[in-house]
Amino acid sequence: MGVLPTRRRAGASRGGPARRMTAIVAAGLGVLLADVGLAPAAAAAPPGLDRRELQRTLDEVPAGGVAGAYSAVRAGREHWRGAAGLADLERGLPMRPDMYHRIGSTTKTFVATAVLQQVDLGRIRLDDPVERYLPGLLPDRRITVRMLLNHTSHLGDYDEAIFTSPESVEEVRFRHFTPERLVRLGLEVGPSGTPGDLPGVYSNTNYIVLGMLLAKVTGMPAERYVTEHVIRRAGLTRTFFPASPYLPHPHAKAYTSVQGSFPLRDFSVFDMSWAGTAGALVSTVDDLNRFFTALARGRLISRERLAEMRATVPVVMGPGLEDQAVDYGLGLIRFTVPCGPVWGHDGGVIGMLTLAGATEDGARTASSGINTMWHPEAAAGQAAWTRHYVAAICGTAQGEADAAAARPAAGAALRDATPPWER
Repeated sequence: MGVLPTRRRAGASRGGPARRMTAIVAAGLGVLLADVGLAPAAAAAPPGLDRRELQRTLDEVPAGGVAGAYSAVRAGREHWRGAAGLADLERGLPMRPDMYHRIGSTTKTFVATAVLQQVDLGRIRLDDPVERYLPGLLPDRRITVRMLLNHTSHLGDYDEAIFTSPESVEEVRFRHFTPERLVRLGLEVGPSGTPGDLPGVYSNTNYIVLGMLLAKVTGMPAERYVTEHVIRRAGLTRTFFPASPYLPHPHAKAYTSVQGSFPLRDFSVFDMSWAGTAGALVSTVDDLNRFFTALARGRLISRERLAEMRATVPVVMGPGLEDQAVDYGLGLIRFTVPCGPVWGHDGGVIGMLTLAGATEDGARTASSGINTMWHPEAAAGQAAWTRHYVAAICGTAQGEADAAAARPAAGAALRDATPPWER
């Protein structure tokens, strides 16, 4: 049984060494490699695809306790995709690389792209206060649009008010939340600091407000704008905001035990209104690669906006995790990998995790997902998944050379593998 956290005062630390559990995403690659002192190499032409090695490293993921994994890599004109393990443990159905997947906070890169399109059009200014567009929504008028995008607003994170114990994960499965309600919950959690202060603190509330901002400026629901002007413009055909709790077929089950609180349970059926424009998108690994290629090559926003998107500040995954800051831009994370910077995002929803990104020039992209999280017996598989991703984005030879050095850092404490009530 979980213990409900006590109400904290605004800005008080919520973390601590006892609560820093194994994790792999959000800043996974950056922290994983920084911890072992691996400096990025000079950018070079992406190596070709070693399909056998890519599949071998992917096979290590279910061997380590994760139910299943899928992955796709694009390097120039070469493409590879693979799967390993099971999509459905009860029925013994294998994973397939074409399965739909909840991509969680990778949604933020799509929403940030949409906001920056409006900046290109002159309808939004990054350093304007949110109050100009959404008067009365936020009590602190110092918060700007840029602060929402790079998590320096210090708005409280509403998921701490929704997911308060292991039992709450099941209790809210079919509960519907409006954006206004999510923002109110974030405000009730309390600020993590002063707007603009560094490091920033990651908060889903920022991207719910950005969705409301998009709706106000464009005159249409944010989900519709992102679909018409980002998803379709990038040529994606299997990416969408869900209209019901049910995923279309084919899809994997989404497993968690909430750190052993109950036997592994499927949460693939879930009302995603709690995530909204902060994390509700459904996609595939192939579509994610197309998106990050289009973004890196300047097909979605201007080069000037892309440069601003890549201007990073230190952001921590929550108070108490100040030693785990990541380089966060405007909806993009800079992963420091051995082959040079990779620009992408992670994602985590109940039972599913995602890593996706592209090299600086978009010449190589890799996207991957797994269908197990918050499960103690999956720790080795999650670490193997991170190593697989490094091999996928850098090339298997370099990824494997660095894997041995990376293994000691597999226990780095990061956001999406830590339940909100334990941060």
